[in-house]
Amino acid sequence: MSPPGPEIHCPACNRDTLLLRRPVYEGFRKTGESLACAGCGHAFATEADVPFVGGPARPAVFTEADRPPVIRAFDGRETERLCRHCAHYTVNPFRQWCGRRRRDVEATDTCEAFTARPAPPPDDEPPAPPGTEKKQPLG
Repeated sequence: MSPPGPEIHCPACNRDTLLLRRPVYEGFRKTGESLACAGCGHAFATEADVPFVGGPARPAVFTEADRPPVIRAFDGRETERLCRHCAHYTVNPFRQWCGRRRRDVEATDTCEAFTARPAPPPDDEPPAPPGTEKKQPLG
């Protein structure tokens, strides 16, 4: 659990100041941290010895009852008839194409001739990689 903040009340200089955390190295390995007062340099042995200043609790001005209701302007079905979900929509690196109308389209276009793309196969059995299908013997 992290401390409440970097503010401390130093017993050596009797001031509210900041806590300095400096890494302690043994060779190139970090072995710990040294804790000291930023004002006077007084060192603390452990984090339990550091007198952190606990700021006053923020007043609870608003409650959950004061929150406005969540406004849902859309029902989630507004993207169902987009070209990106159509069976005739084709994408390649150079264009987005409608195979039914034979024209360039955008993924967010809509049209009255929308045909839903068939559902993908279930994930139970992944499709075989190309070239690994079993070949039927001729004859």
